[in-house]
Parts: sequence; structure tokens; C-alpha cells
Amino acid sequence: MTQENDPRITRVGSWIRRWRIDELPQLLNILRGEMSWIGPRPEAEALSQWYEKELPFYRYRHIVRPGISGWAQINQGMCTKVDDVLEKLHCDFYYIKNFSPGSMR
Repeated sequence: MTQENDPRITRVGSWIRRWRIDELPQLLNILRGEMSWIGPRPEAEALSQWYEKELPFYRYRHIVRPGISGWAQINQGMCTKVDDVLEKLHCDFYYIKNFSPGSMR
């Protein structure tokens, strides 16, 4: 998991990330219908499986299409602790309940 001031990030990588150029390939996923612009941000599969064991109801964030950005990223940013992930989960559920077209069934 990356952290703030991560020594593995190069100057070029930092620039690419700052300007969000690394997200451009996700446009293909949107065009294929696999992602949306806004929705719960996908996690690495191993992290997602670990969170499902640690946090009740975590898997329910997957009932809507993942997004390039999400309510949690807007309100919270990067998180590395389980308590922060729980807060992110609450933001994801808030989005699913209040903003997601999938939640209006």
C-alpha cells in the first residue's frame, strides 16, 4: 500500500499521479461498462478480501459498479488504517444510498 511521501515513487511517477494521467486507461473500462465515473473506488483483490474479514458488510460496497473516483476519495483521501477504511466504507454506503442510480430501484 502506498503512503504519503512513499520512497518508491519517482519524480516522473509523482508528476503522472499529480496530474492524474495514470487514470486515463480507466476510460476504456468506462466505455466497456465495467466502471463508472463515480462510485466506490476498487481495491486490490487481496486488500478487499482482508477488509471483508475485518469489517462487517464490506462486500456490500460491490453492489454498484466501481468508479474512477468516489465519495470517500472526495471526503477522505488516502487511508491506511482499518478505522480509516471503515470511515471510507461509510462514505461508500452513503454514496450508494443517496447518489447511485443503482440504489433507486
